[in-house]
Amino acid sequence: MHSIFKDVTQNIQFTGDLKHDIYLFLSANNCSKTAEHCMDVGTEARRIALLFDANPEAAEISGWLHDISAVFPNNQRIVVSRELQIEVLPEEEFFPMIIHQKLSKAMAKDIFKITDTEILDAVGCHTTLRARSTQLDQVLFVADKVAWDQPGEPPYIQKLHRSLKISLAHGAFSYIQFLWERKDTLKVVHPWLKEAYEEMKHIENSNHSQKRFE
Repeated sequence: MHSIFKDVTQNIQFTGDLKHDIYLFLSANNCSKTAEHCMDVGTEARRIALLFDANPEAAEISGWLHDISAVFPNNQRIVVSRELQIEVLPEEEFFPMIIHQKLSKAMAKDIFKITDTEILDAVGCHTTLRARSTQLDQVLFVADKVAWDQPGEPPYIQKLHRSLKISLAHGAFSYIQFLWERKDTLKVVHPWLKEAYEEMKHIENSNHSQKRFE
């Protein structure tokens, strides 16, 4: 394990029960709210995976892991990422919160010994998605938006649920489009989000075409 993780792991007795250990890890580092959110996203990811014949175990695990980097506050994330030799994009340096997806991926591999590339990659793009996203990427991306960690109902949730009735990709794109329509109000537009939007925007066009012929 990398030495930079010593302070966040030194007082924890890991048991080998992944769900328990993730919850314990976050709670022990004063991230109890995030621990609950990760458990909720794991549950939601499993539910969505079952709807679309994705791997429910992998989906649930990716949900548990996706925000484990919360143990590092925003003002430490760029330094920690560079120490781990994670590529830091200009947008991430300007708005360090958004690099937490890459940092969670690295921590899942190093601290929790995850070797499944699909799980790691889904964790690594759960906030922005990415071009050529996998089914598991989209499952986790959508689950995180459904099981959001803020008060009240998400403003995008009704459209997302309607879109999910068409396909998983429609569900994922509905949230990307929600952000894209408000991109001038975002702190940054992450290049991965832009690439995902450019790749998937045909989904909305095809949906409109379908409605015209119904």
